[in-house]
Amino acid sequence: IMTQPSRVFLYAEFQVSVPFSEGVWREANHAMHNVPGLVSKTWLSGINTHSVGGFYEFDSVRNARIYAEGMLADFAKAAGASLTVKLFDGDVVAEASKDMASPYFAT
Repeated sequence: IMTQPSRVFLYAEFQVSVPFSEGVWREANHAMHNVPGLVSKTWLSGINTHSVGGFYEFDSVRNARIYAEGMLADFAKAAGASLTVKLFDGDVVAEASKDMASPYFAT
């Protein structure tokens, strides 16, 4: 039996060029406050590209997938942007991440 991780990291990037200073995040943050299973998000803005993305922590693969295939895909469609999404197992990397003082694994 394969167990599902209790901590899932999601990386997402929109292939657009929008300076982060334009504040596109304000509306998105407001909408994301009620996303089931979302623990945190760190915004990302591409150096010299202004691509927009994020590093998210979710409580389950299920909730991460629902977000990626729903709200995140909808944001990309509305912006006319290509979207890259990757999911990562946060449980299997816990010990290694703690050893590197990751804020996501603070003791």
